[in-house]
Amino acid sequence: MKVKFLIKSLITSLIFTIILFLSAGKVVYLQGFIFMATNLLTALMNFRTIRNDPDLMTERSKPGDGAKSWDKVILGLSGITYLIGVIIAGFDSGRFQWSPDFHWSIYAIGVLLTITGQVIFLTARKENKFFSSVVRIQTERGHSVCDTGIYRIVRHPGYSGMTISLIAFPLLTGSLWSIIPIMLAVSLLFIRTYLEDEALKKELQGYTEYSQITQKRLVPKIW
Repeated sequence: MKVKFLIKSLITSLIFTIILFLSAGKVVYLQGFIFMATNLLTALMNFRTIRNDPDLMTERSKPGDGAKSWDKVILGLSGITYLIGVIIAGFDSGRFQWSPDFHWSIYAIGVLLTITGQVIFLTARKENKFFSSVVRIQTERGHSVCDTGIYRIVRHPGYSGMTISLIAFPLLTGSLWSIIPIMLAVSLLFIRTYLEDEALKKELQGYTEYSQITQKRLVPKIW
């Protein structure tokens, strides 16, 4: 399971990297190398922080029954919008160079934000043993509310981390035009957060009380 999980993460990163390079139409492509290196680093971080939790690894890779139908739709649309973002970024900063050249500091900020978002995501996953890849009530695993650690700040810190990493994408790839599909992906993540939050209030014992203590869903002190 550990090897399969790592290989799957690396293959996913490789696929998006190949798509970016193909869209750019060149092999010597600075933004592509930055994207590839950052993706490789986050994939290794992802594996390192889950390798000693086989139950969560299984739930993340092959979640059980009961996933919400609307969540499947949102996940599909999110994947499509991110893919479009990668393609546009390649066209923009690689093939056609629609956007102006970015200063190196912008790329550095993009890398830093991506890693920061990933660290927040992985911290949330490590804290919550029910951190599934889909929205479902894990009755067979004794699903309960996680209200410790980073979950005292916002109710969906994993999505907070994902949002930061998504926002970093245009900076990482040097593409202003990729902002459009990436913002669509962020919007879908906000929608998913809201729908999941409402589902948990209705179906997970103790979640409503938790939401009254930790009042913000995604952004501290705002929402």
